[in-house]
Amino acid sequence: MGLGPLEPLLKDETVNDILVNGPRQIFVERSGKLTLTDITFKDERHLLRIIDKIVSAVGRRVDESNPYCDARLADGSRFNCMVPPVAVDGSLVSIRKFKKDKLGVDDLVRFGAFTEEMAAYLQAAVATRLNVIVSGGTGSGKTTTLNALSSFIDNTERILTIEDTAELQLQQTHVGRMESRPANVEGKGAVTQRDCLRNALRMRPDRIIVGETRGEEVIDMLQAMNTGHDGSMTTIHANSARDGVSRLENMVAMAGIEMPLKAVRSQIASAVNLIVQASRLQDGSRRMTSITEITGMEGEVISMQEIFRYERLGLAPDGKIIGRFTATGVRSAYADRFKQWGYDLPSSIYEPVAAE
Repeated sequence: MGLGPLEPLLKDETVNDILVNGPRQIFVERSGKLTLTDITFKDERHLLRIIDKIVSAVGRRVDESNPYCDARLADGSRFNCMVPPVAVDGSLVSIRKFKKDKLGVDDLVRFGAFTEEMAAYLQAAVATRLNVIVSGGTGSGKTTTLNALSSFIDNTERILTIEDTAELQLQQTHVGRMESRPANVEGKGAVTQRDCLRNALRMRPDRIIVGETRGEEVIDMLQAMNTGHDGSMTTIHANSARDGVSRLENMVAMAGIEMPLKAVRSQIASAVNLIVQASRLQDGSRRMTSITEITGMEGEVISMQEIFRYERLGLAPDGKIIGRFTATGVRSAYADRFKQWGYDLPSSIYEPVAAE
């Protein structure tokens, strides 16, 4: 029935991730910590049958010729699998569970992911249509942050979302969702994120939100940000804001476009206004560790200024990280823009927190 042994884990609200290493070993993640469960499958055939049930429901397939697959469950959870012979000790499955209750900005502030001052600043940034990139590692909360930021978009705007697997949960009324598609058995019929993005530009969007930029679609994303689709957002994998800019440069090179580095950098500097860094710390907590503005070019270097950051102060006896959010003392380069749009932020939010 359903998804067999996985069913109770999918119903368990405390479980965030389900990780299957072959039929005899199933791990779960609860509040950032991995634990081994006593749940098992009968054998490898039983596990393969469940995998086949999931992927065939979304029109995909897994076998020896195509041994891995990305899919999503009926409730929107993200599913990835890899089967033998590529998976050596039995099929590997990872399920990132879909939260039914959407985390809003107030929830994230309450959980300590960022402060009210940072939320006020981000609201002004999104509402005044700055182009925002959310950067971070795997599982650091990039998609959650992107969902929360999207709540600041006005309900009158037309938003188009483009993703590999549809995960974004936007609260607006006018949203068009697109999902890329892998090639079929003959190797035909693939629809990439880049194809979706090019098509989206012809669909009169006010904003374009790309779930994750990881390849050649970056060049179309930057073009869109530069040509009147301001207020666009995306996520990338990077460990810091400066790393994020380097990743964008590398992805432009991966797209096979021969452009001088200075031209690429000036394109990035004029397209991207804000980089929000999300991190998962060693105690499993997720924090917005930095908000950085890109202010333009100085010579051949992209100039950036950090507005807010998270400072780690130490470790509590129970292993929890002690830290605090603080402004850096730098006034936003977009303060005048905020004021013109009716978001007159008090200068006090840019003042650093006094050391305790």
